[in-house]
Amino acid sequence: MGRRRWQDGVGTLVVEGQADGVGVRLPLEIAGSYRARAKGLLGRDSVDGAMLLTPANSVHTFRMRMPIDVAYLDRRLVVIAVRTMRPGRLGLPRIRARHVLEAEAGAMAGWGVRVGVRVEMVVAAEGG
Repeated sequence: MGRRRWQDGVGTLVVEGQADGVGVRLPLEIAGSYRARAKGLLGRDSVDGAMLLTPANSVHTFRMRMPIDVAYLDRRLVVIAVRTMRPGRLGLPRIRARHVLEAEAGAMAGWGVRVGVRVEMVVAAEGG
């Protein structure tokens, strides 16, 4: 199976590993192009769900209006690190990271996003 190339768009983030066996499902924005990744959550006061930056292994929060949670994912979409970053910070690159999830600060703990958890991206069908 070849590498997945994510396109800009929307979908659903599914967080596995919940005690009840049912994953948490959240709105997801996908930033797969350079332009979308560069913009990320800049200029926003809030985000509904999460944003996936791909490919990516680091982020910064310069010009951010709010603190954010950042989860670094490996090629299998397993969380390898989670950090909360205040505005004006530069995150160090994570060697094994291939994707980065961003959300409002504090959100990921409530969703069960922690090291070792695998997430899934369900991409909305194109067209209609």
